[in-house]
Amino acid sequence: MSATAILKDVPADSDMTTDTASIATPAALAEPAATPDKPKGPGAFTRFISSSSSFFEVVGLAWVTPILRMGAGENPREQGAELWRKLGVPVLAIVVFLFAWGQLAPRVNTSLGAIPGPAAVWEQAQVLHADHLTETEKRNEFMARQEARNAALVEAARGDEVRERAYTGKPTYYQQIWTSLQTVFFGFLIATAVAVPLGILCGMSATMNAAFNPLIQIFKPVSPLAWLPIVTMIVSATIATDSGISKSFLTSAITVTLCSLWPTLINTALGVASIDKDLVNVGRVLNLPPMTRVTKLVLPSALPLIFTGMRLSLGVGWMVLIAAEMLAQNPGLGKFVWDEFQNGSSDSLARIMVAVFTIGLIGFALDRVMLALQTLFTHSATR
Repeated sequence: MSATAILKDVPADSDMTTDTASIATPAALAEPAATPDKPKGPGAFTRFISSSSSFFEVVGLAWVTPILRMGAGENPREQGAELWRKLGVPVLAIVVFLFAWGQLAPRVNTSLGAIPGPAAVWEQAQVLHADHLTETEKRNEFMARQEARNAALVEAARGDEVRERAYTGKPTYYQQIWTSLQTVFFGFLIATAVAVPLGILCGMSATMNAAFNPLIQIFKPVSPLAWLPIVTMIVSATIATDSGISKSFLTSAITVTLCSLWPTLINTALGVASIDKDLVNVGRVLNLPPMTRVTKLVLPSALPLIFTGMRLSLGVGWMVLIAAEMLAQNPGLGKFVWDEFQNGSSDSLARIMVAVFTIGLIGFALDRVMLALQTLFTHSATR
């Protein structure tokens, strides 16, 4: 029986009201009932952008986030303005700086000639790279000849004459960079190993803080140029010449330590002294051992400030290192700058400028690394 026949059977004077929309037709019965739309959450790409934005901020690529957001369909005008602020403005500032440098530098004459512009500095950077490739090829050829000679001696039953000699060519620019990085990290690790425990001690004890504070305030502003002669004499008196330890390396690293430990020490003491007093009281109530109290209560609360101090210490150490290497003659970037200054050739100023930009870029990279570690271990960062 059809729906029309059913309607005809209903008396006209019946008080029953019939809603034709409520009568199911065969087509309606065949279709599944429509379900209300559920609110859709953010897509996988949007979630990826949200989770990775902090990473891009940390590594200095904050301008990537607006590009990704535009790709996800967000407001192009708003994201375009953000992209201009984070990428366009810095690039424009660099372009203006390079233009001003290129225009003004040739007007300043020195005993070595005019100040080099961007083109001359870039040319010397390429020369240093080519020198590295040439020196690396010479070293490989030397090692190959030595291996062939030693193999021939072994075949001739003259193994007692086999000798392994190190290549004594001049260090390349990249090797000097690596030497400086090794030196600064060695000094920084020593400074951290001294400053963090001492800072915890000063932060937990008002008596110890009162005892060490005068010494900190006296030695904190001392220049590396004042420490260097003292450290040089002590290292020369205590380290034997045939010990296999480079005195110039040790002198530079200890000077870095003496100048860079103060920010970590002060920030650690401040972070420990600023922790919630309720945590300290809980530790006392539970009768936690001192070491457990430090590792479970003190360190987690003070970690953000400790990392801030470490970032500052690494930056100070990197600045101090160049001056220390100049005077201690440690074969790093500081010695490179000093040698070029003493060389006095027409290319020396351009090479010194290459070193200046290298030092700045490495300092920026070191700060980004420390910021990434701070974000990883404390889930917070100060940019």
